[in-house]
Amino acid sequence: MARRAAGLLFDCERLTLARRLRGLRKNQLAQSVGTTPKAIGQYEAGVHRPSDGTLSRLAIALGVPVEFFRPGRSPVSMDGAHFRSLRSTTQIERDQALAYGRIATDVVAALEDLVDFPPVDLPEYSVPLDEIAGSGPIEAARVTRKALFSEPGPVPHMVRLLEGRGVIVLVLPEAAERVDAFSVGVHPRPMVFFNPAKGDYWRNRFDGAHELGHLVMHADAEPGGKIVEDQAHRFAAEFLMPEEDIVRELPGKPDWERLSALKITWGVSMAALLYRARTLGIMKEGAYRDAMGAMGSRGWRRREPGEARALEQPTMLTRAVELVGDAGTDRDRLAERARVTRADLDLLVPRR
Repeated sequence: MARRAAGLLFDCERLTLARRLRGLRKNQLAQSVGTTPKAIGQYEAGVHRPSDGTLSRLAIALGVPVEFFRPGRSPVSMDGAHFRSLRSTTQIERDQALAYGRIATDVVAALEDLVDFPPVDLPEYSVPLDEIAGSGPIEAARVTRKALFSEPGPVPHMVRLLEGRGVIVLVLPEAAERVDAFSVGVHPRPMVFFNPAKGDYWRNRFDGAHELGHLVMHADAEPGGKIVEDQAHRFAAEFLMPEEDIVRELPGKPDWERLSALKITWGVSMAALLYRARTLGIMKEGAYRDAMGAMGSRGWRRREPGEARALEQPTMLTRAVELVGDAGTDRDRLAERARVTRADLDLLVPRR
């Protein structure tokens, strides 16, 4: 590896990307290669180029070939990623999740040269970022639903709906499991990332609709704001449980048998149904609080009763990798074209 580093052009941003991908702080990386955090900072800032020997040690410590540090694709900004809560995760965890998103864009770019993905076809409906109780998110959800899924009633498959409109959907590797679902309206394709640890079919579908709300409404919004997140929640509620279709089905009291049946029909959690009943004025505030208290005391806020369902899984990238493999570009060659490691490719796009 050291021999291959000789004379290699060095892109400082690729070093930052690799370090974030492994979830390391500068001091941790410095310790593993026998240098100082200041030196790592200077390499990443482009002030100094690491020697060939140091470059080889960096590559080994980060689990990438030295060629990973070569200049290449233009960096894609992930600055506008919509994280659910900035307080519940560390900067290192968010950086790692965004690094996976960054290399995912390289994989997609490599695949775009070989296969035709569905064109990106999402409506845009900007909602004022200071709108707290207005109808903007509801109208946005109705416009989006009409454009994407014109039938009344439940949405059969949220992930398939997103992929059919050209959205890249990925499940984050387990290393990033503390990061909640998030989305990036990055060009040329928007992306939605799911948390691998939730394992909850009902909540994952709501997450998908929530992130769709960001993509439709919040092209210019500052990520992570409480109002913006609440708007995406209201969008998701109307998108998955349209008032016109569900208003006559929701109970005014915590009728668990009824809620369990609606959960199956609409593909949303009982907690989401209770929240919907309250926001539509069908369930009074006191009844709602009693219901949520009952769910908490029974342990249902962590795991609701009823048969579990397998998560909706993304298939578009997996199918694309299979197609290019059949045409002669196997996973090793694809990883090389995308300039990611084979291990990272397999993490992002597992085999079926």
